[in-house]
Amino acid sequence: MVDVLTETVIDRPRETVAAYAADPGNAPEWYANIESVEWRSPPPVAVGSRLAFVAHFLGRRLAYTYEVVELVPGERLVMRTAQGPFPMETTYTWAPEGADRTRMTLRNRGEPSGFAKVTAPVMAAAMRRANTRDLARLKELLERRGG
Repeated sequence: MVDVLTETVIDRPRETVAAYAADPGNAPEWYANIESVEWRSPPPVAVGSRLAFVAHFLGRRLAYTYEVVELVPGERLVMRTAQGPFPMETTYTWAPEGADRTRMTLRNRGEPSGFAKVTAPVMAAAMRRANTRDLARLKELLERRGG
């Protein structure tokens, strides 16, 4: 089992952070490894929404489809993919941290199989580094926008 949790505090209101981060169209802007996102179901994001992602991770091109399995607007978003050697669940949470600050967590959990099982420790470390960079980028983007 791989379970990577990262978090940051962003100097923006929770509604602003959640609205931006939960919009799949914004993912390529703040995720370094995500090349593109395509809707496989009609927008906006809702439970049952399906989204096709293309990413590069550990030198490999990955194409996978996430399905939104839980959505509490402004508080929590959970997406899951089942296909491939490394089924993954990604969870975002947003919580107020004072008046106009937000604590955002990004959690990736998965149960690797086959060769991915052997490389799981390396994968977890790489995911932690990537997630930390991605949250720093999200923080920078949103704080720079201000207002």
